[in-house]
Amino acid sequence: MNAAEFDFGAPAPPGDLPVRWIHGSPSPRHRSDPAIQVHAYDPATYILRESKDVSFEAPFLYLFFGNERAILFDTGATADPDRFPLRRTVDALVETWLTAHPRAGYELVVAHTHSHTDHTAGDAQFRDRPACRIVGRSPEEVRRFFGLSDPVDDPRSFDLGGRTLDVLAIPGHHPASIAVYDRWTTLLLTGDTVCPGRLYVFDMPAYLASLQRLARFVETHPVRWLLGGHVEMRRTAGLDYPFRAKYQPEERPLEMPPERIPSLLSAARSVADRPGVYPFEDCILYHGVRSGTILRMLGRGWLWNLRYRLGIIP
Repeated sequence: MNAAEFDFGAPAPPGDLPVRWIHGSPSPRHRSDPAIQVHAYDPATYILRESKDVSFEAPFLYLFFGNERAILFDTGATADPDRFPLRRTVDALVETWLTAHPRAGYELVVAHTHSHTDHTAGDAQFRDRPACRIVGRSPEEVRRFFGLSDPVDDPRSFDLGGRTLDVLAIPGHHPASIAVYDRWTTLLLTGDTVCPGRLYVFDMPAYLASLQRLARFVETHPVRWLLGGHVEMRRTAGLDYPFRAKYQPEERPLEMPPERIPSLLSAARSVADRPGVYPFEDCILYHGVRSGTILRMLGRGWLWNLRYRLGIIP
């Protein structure tokens, strides 16, 4: 092994979680959160969060370093680099990595847990970046890039240089949704398919098949944490923050135990033939999103943000 290389053959450090995430400023007149929170989970793994002061979506992004390339999963909900300086932030992290592990031709791959705009809006910031590949957003482009084929039950490996990821197709929330398992840290990224938030299921048969695929995977692989795309739930069981909420002072932790997948699968099966909204302790399952549901969500969010602007939210 080159002296400049990181030793991914050694056991991974335990990783730094839980952490207090930026969750919006208590007053719209006194915004204080940084545009991006950067958290070093370990020396080669970073978790980033877009501030609610920038976008109410506040998605999480993941940056993994290997000896030949780094990969960024998701680019956030905001395209404007002045409001959301994602590329500057990622480039600084890459520069720091290369200072410690110098090499020529180091590549950055920009990929997505799925293709909704709150996870892809920052792509444009990387379009002119040298040594950068941006994975396409369609299911066909995603599966072609990672080598996923029909049937999609088997994961495919993606090498970062000494650090191997396993990629699984998990449609149901979005046709291009993927899960990503890092063999070194044993973290499993699950996007918006499994997270402490509102789980929007647009294709229930595909969603059930994806949860079954994930359940089989966690049965046969050590998984430390599930890491999703959002936190929208409060610490009070079954209660979320309203859609478009800009301030979430009592939000749940991001990380979820792997046992959550089989329990979610069981819950989803129990309501598979009954479209509706089903709250559980750490998530809310939206089986189909009807116009009445959307109107109620918008109304609740509008009232919450009115109270927020008036300074009467605890």
